[in-house]
Amino acid sequence: MPQTERPLHIGFLYNHEGAHQVRHSAVVIPQLLERHRDIKITVLATSEALIEEVIDVCGPDLIGRIEIIKLSPPKWRKPLAGVLDKVSPFSRLDNLFSNRALFAKFDAVIVTEGTSLFLKKLKGLERLKIIRIDHGAGDRSIGFTRSFSGNDLVLFAGEKQRERFRQLGYLRDDQMAVVGYTKFDAVAAAGRTRKKLFPDDKPVVLYNPHPEPKLSSWYEMGLEVLDFFRTSSDYNLIFAPHVMLFQRRLHVSLEARIARFRRDLPQRFRDCPHILIDTGSPASVDMTYTLAADIYLGDVSSQVYEFLIDRRPCVFLNAHNARWQGNADYAFWNFGPVIDRIGDLPGALKDISITHPRYRPIQDEAFNETFDLQPTASSVRAADVIANFLRGRYLAA
Repeated sequence: MPQTERPLHIGFLYNHEGAHQVRHSAVVIPQLLERHRDIKITVLATSEALIEEVIDVCGPDLIGRIEIIKLSPPKWRKPLAGVLDKVSPFSRLDNLFSNRALFAKFDAVIVTEGTSLFLKKLKGLERLKIIRIDHGAGDRSIGFTRSFSGNDLVLFAGEKQRERFRQLGYLRDDQMAVVGYTKFDAVAAAGRTRKKLFPDDKPVVLYNPHPEPKLSSWYEMGLEVLDFFRTSSDYNLIFAPHVMLFQRRLHVSLEARIARFRRDLPQRFRDCPHILIDTGSPASVDMTYTLAADIYLGDVSSQVYEFLIDRRPCVFLNAHNARWQGNADYAFWNFGPVIDRIGDLPGALKDISITHPRYRPIQDEAFNETFDLQPTASSVRAADVIANFLRGRYLAA
């Protein structure tokens, strides 16, 4: 008789202050349960909010089909974490270190960010496989670092990411797989469609600044942008920054080695009826706003690619004097006009219907290179790749 394969035990790790990464991997859980029933799954999350987000993505019937564990470090270290978290991912690392005995029980852990590679440095976890489903599919250099090589397997949304890693030499072919964009499956499963968020039919602009201290437009231009829309009668504005911007007062870039204090949001904007402000609700991460807007206004967030699920005009704010032309880290700035000062914003918006046809073919090509979408759902492809990889059957293609 053929030997029966031993059951596998996989952990899905959610170890972050924000919930924006959950939809990128949680949608794979039901597919693994359905298609690979010999695999046991445990969700490991560091807050009740993250657990609730996983259940929201997967459905309430997930409870009882998998194990759910809330991770936490010793209580006595929380005061220390409150200080160190301002300048480092201390709590994320502590959550991993404090639960290292638990992680030793798994064959693999599915992650969405790089801090999880700390597990590889802990005694007793030498055999643990780390599989990363990358969150987002942008172009910034932070998404193409040598540290990715610490993962046993990385699942990408499309050929763009895989080819760039090949050129950099950071990942082998057998460490990479293209499966499509799993978050799109989560959005479709939730029935997210374009919503009318304002009572009139004025164009809706989404302003989506990133928290990164060096690259974001918020620190230098943010209030000026909001003041322009506050005094304009021509547009409605959704102000939905990256979910982490208002999570912290101090933002530190380890890559650029700089720190910036976040600017506060004055009451005059909150009282404006044609400005919708959302600094971190579920709607800010489930594509509610990227679907609802007519125009995207941003800087370096990869959410612009999600916005292009329906090709529409984009405007980018170059608040840090970047020499972006021909730079792969700013490839998405080719999707629309790039302006260096607020004084150019009214003209860029006014001319958008004239300029957009010039950028539309560029958007089409970039979207197709970024997202390998096929009739088979991305979450199904991801589940099968994960199972085959752990069974030793994955053939890089």
